Amino acid sequence: MKSSAMMWCWLSLENLECHLKEKTMNLLETITKKTLLADGAMGTMLHSRGVGFDKCFDELNLTNPASVADVHREYIEAGAELIITNTFGANRYKLTKHGLQDDVAEINRAGVELAKRVVAASFKDVLIAGDVGPLGVRIAPYGRVKLEEAREAFAEQIKALANAGADLILIETMSDLYEIQEAIKAAKENCALPIIASVTFTRDDRTVLGDDPVKVAHRLAAAGTDVIGVNCSGGPSQLLRILKQMRQAEPNGKFWVKPNAGWPEQVSGRIMYPADAEYFGEYAIQFREAGANIVGGCCGTTPQHIAAMKKSLESMRAKTSEVLETSEVSEAETAEPEDQPTQLAQKLANGKFTICIEMDPPRGLSTHKLLAGASLLYDSGADIINVADSPLARMRMSAWAVCDVVQRTIGVETTLHFPTRGRNLLRVQGDLLAAHAIGLRNVFVVMGDPTSIGDYPEATDNYDLVPSGLIKLIKQGFNMGVDHSGTSIGQPTSFFVGAALNLCPQDIETEVKNLHRKIKAGADFFLTQPIYRADDGPKLIEAYEAKHGKLNKPILAGILPLVSAKHANFLHNEVPGISIPDEARARIGSAGDGAAKVGVELAVELIQGIKSWASGIYMMPQFHRYDQASEIIVAVKE
Repeated sequence: MKSSAMMWCWLSLENLECHLKEKTMNLLETITKKTLLADGAMGTMLHSRGVGFDKCFDELNLTNPASVADVHREYIEAGAELIITNTFGANRYKLTKHGLQDDVAEINRAGVELAKRVVAASFKDVLIAGDVGPLGVRIAPYGRVKLEEAREAFAEQIKALANAGADLILIETMSDLYEIQEAIKAAKENCALPIIASVTFTRDDRTVLGDDPVKVAHRLAAAGTDVIGVNCSGGPSQLLRILKQMRQAEPNGKFWVKPNAGWPEQVSGRIMYPADAEYFGEYAIQFREAGANIVGGCCGTTPQHIAAMKKSLESMRAKTSEVLETSEVSEAETAEPEDQPTQLAQKLANGKFTICIEMDPPRGLSTHKLLAGASLLYDSGADIINVADSPLARMRMSAWAVCDVVQRTIGVETTLHFPTRGRNLLRVQGDLLAAHAIGLRNVFVVMGDPTSIGDYPEATDNYDLVPSGLIKLIKQGFNMGVDHSGTSIGQPTSFFVGAALNLCPQDIETEVKNLHRKIKAGADFFLTQPIYRADDGPKLIEAYEAKHGKLNKPILAGILPLVSAKHANFLHNEVPGISIPDEARARIGSAGDGAAKVGVELAVELIQGIKSWASGIYMMPQFHRYDQASEIIVAVKE
């Protein structure tokens, strides 16, 4: 007996056509009455079955149709009422990279016929969307491919999908309005099928070319698409925000929403997505209430995500007013879009003991050693990499450039150290905008080291803002969409801001006062100077709470691992604010060649002792001993 996954192979085309003719569903009529559930990711599922990202997924329609059929079947069984053909990259430009440019029609036709067979085998009324993705080349005016050439390539693919029997055309994951408009024109000129046109956005709620959701919605509606879409991008939170803005811009439109399962993370060489099925189930209802006519999942989503969305949608009682009135979308929601919370913010909010590691930028051009160290730390379990800015006032590569390189290359989130010293008000604000533009969101505000101790003691050391002032500028200015003068910056930033804290101050009253000032300015979390006693934290916390009430901000305790007796004695005797217990110095002093190992043991013991009051640690490896930091991370996580 054949499995249901393989039944499509045994259905005659005549029986298949008869079954399909019995379907009376019409996309536009259906979605005015109910919220339609689409499928989830195709590429994620195929990759999980061993297909490498270097392969042509579209060619599998010809070379391995059983795997593609199995994915379609699983989504239908999960409750999908609309499935998307495996033809996302089946255009002449992308297929040329695999030497398949002459097989455009055959691959697209096979993708539709394959989906039709699976639908017939399911005996369910499921719509089939012929999938059309970006061409993979830049078109005019931002590239060398002319508009008419782009439209011709889209037309070639769309005609093949329509002729093979697709129920509608889906143009998705587009970031260039010129390109998607040519695709819509090609669809309207070459078929009479309903058209969904869907755009993807960056973390800033803008396309890569800088277009906002309102402009995108207006342009898609004007181009004649039947359904305005947003897909891929970040997770459900971001796309819900974008959906509301699009719907306010085009209140009479119909809308398609398919978010990724959050922003992807690289874990041990694998791409992982954080949002689970239950989370998607909760958002399915919110999408419906916000006006989505079709919902589903994009990268990282699975049949489990779709099943959860199905369950949530079915649990809602039928309502005559499923779509919120335009007036319910508040001006604040459209005027002040925010990014999805950073991974650091989410982990601290969820109570996860978070491990942050400080790294110094290189003194020259090469980033190889830095990236090797960051990779080791990330693979060991570090949550966040902190990048210092000119530590000890020594000339080094720009910290925010290093953050960008680390995030793009390693895939680990970073925190940018942002000293006020040496920056005037113009420079501060310009650097903040630049950091935000390249995707940096976690910022640690500090005064910075005086130039008098560094490589260029004669360098200007002036500054216009103290740390609490910069925190206020970011949280109460930039994050609200205005600069220091109150002038609009176009859209709000979404920085998550940290501040410095000394748990062992000589003047505890002054430190409590500074701490309170930073909290009032809007600090989100605190990183401390190195400590060596587990009870250092409670002393300051108790002093603060006695005067100002509950301290409800996460504290990441500074951990500076010792590597030798000489190192320990130097820190204890010559670095202000650091006091190492006699017992610790004695243990490392008697360890001889094993001093570094004892340093690891001391750090692990200390970390275990602070978990009752600290939200995590902020480790500062000395002398680039990232191997030692790795040992500590692994030991703490065991």
